[in-house]
Amino acid sequence: MNLATAIYTFDLLGVAVFAISGALAAAERRMDILTFVLFGTITGVGGGTLRDLLLNTDQVFWIHDPSYLWVCIGASVATWFLAHHFDSRRRVLLWADAVGLALFCVLGTQKALAWNAPAIVAIGMGMMTASFGSLIRDSLLNRPPVLLGPEIYVTAALLGSASFTLLAQWPQTATVALPLSMAAAFLLRAGALLFDWRLPKYRDDNT
Repeated sequence: MNLATAIYTFDLLGVAVFAISGALAAAERRMDILTFVLFGTITGVGGGTLRDLLLNTDQVFWIHDPSYLWVCIGASVATWFLAHHFDSRRRVLLWADAVGLALFCVLGTQKALAWNAPAIVAIGMGMMTASFGSLIRDSLLNRPPVLLGPEIYVTAALLGSASFTLLAQWPQTATVALPLSMAAAFLLRAGALLFDWRLPKYRDDNT
């Protein structure tokens, strides 16, 4: 499998996983199947859509390749039929979101670099790609955003984006930059979910 094929495969996988998380959020509210598809699609392609618009790419990725929409629809419909088998849909949603974050923070950064964005912009685009879809999902459902939870979230996306930006610069590590950066982001987010890892909170001693 060459690099372009690997990136495309991971991209489809990330869309599918985020679509599942969006559909699971709809399941928590006991919504109908079309709403499952709506929230699955919004979550699956939301972050990448904003990234492509800001990068001013030739075309938004899912308009250029409707396969992404079919993946969202398929994942959402499958979740409609299978969600009731999960004892804790909230827990499954968090883990699906963690996988999607790990994939999209790196893939978003990779696309930004491919469009010659400066490193710091590419890192920001990666973090945006990984978080914006879930932010829209949670805002529309009037639920606390996952990325504003107490456990480490945005920091995991930052780690994945920055790791890829650094590793992709060196010929010795460029070939493994994609999987290593995704693994780093996922492991940090997984540790946060399992062990309640948090960054120190701001303390105002004057209040």
